[in-house]
Amino acid sequence: MKTIKNKQLASILVLLLTILFIGCTKNDDVIYSDVVGVYEGTLTTDVADKSINSKSNSTATAIVTMVGDEIEVHCFNDDFDTTIMLNLYEDGDMLNTCLTGTDFENMYGHMMGQSNMNGNMQNMSSEWMQHLNNEHQNSDEHFGGFNMLNNSFDYTFKMETGDFHFRGIK
Repeated sequence: MKTIKNKQLASILVLLLTILFIGCTKNDDVIYSDVVGVYEGTLTTDVADKSINSKSNSTATAIVTMVGDEIEVHCFNDDFDTTIMLNLYEDGDMLNTCLTGTDFENMYGHMMGQSNMNGNMQNMSSEWMQHLNNEHQNSDEHFGGFNMLNNSFDYTFKMETGDFHFRGIK
C-alpha cells in the first residue's frame, strides 16, 4: 500500500515539475529553436572573375545551431565555406536575421544598441519592426531569413569575392 502511494506521489511530483518547466519556458525559445538543423539547397553566385551575367549554381548545405541567443550558420559546398553569427527577429511567419557583433558594426557603421530611433516605437507590431526602428536607417540592407511555413532558409553572404546566395530547405 505504501509503495502505491509513493508511486502516485512521485507521478504527481513529476507532472507538477513538467507543468512548471513548460510554463517557465519562453515561447520565443521554442520558435527560435525550430530553425536549428541542416538545410540542403543551392548556392548561387556572381563569380568575380567572370562576367556579371555569368552565374554559378551548385548544391550546398547550411547547418544552423543555437549559440546563446544567437544562431550560427555554417554554409558550405566544395568551393565555399563560411560561418556567420546572426540574431533572429520574429515577423509573422518569418524569422528575419541580422548580423551581430563586429559584422553588424562593419555593415551598418555603429554598434548594436546605439539606437537610431527612426520613428515611433509604440506602433511597432513585431520584433522585426522594432529592430528596424531601433537599430537601422531606412536604407540599411538585410540579407535573409527563415520561412517557418515551409522550413526554408534564404541568405546572401556578402564576401570580398562577390555575393553568394544560399536557398535551402530543412
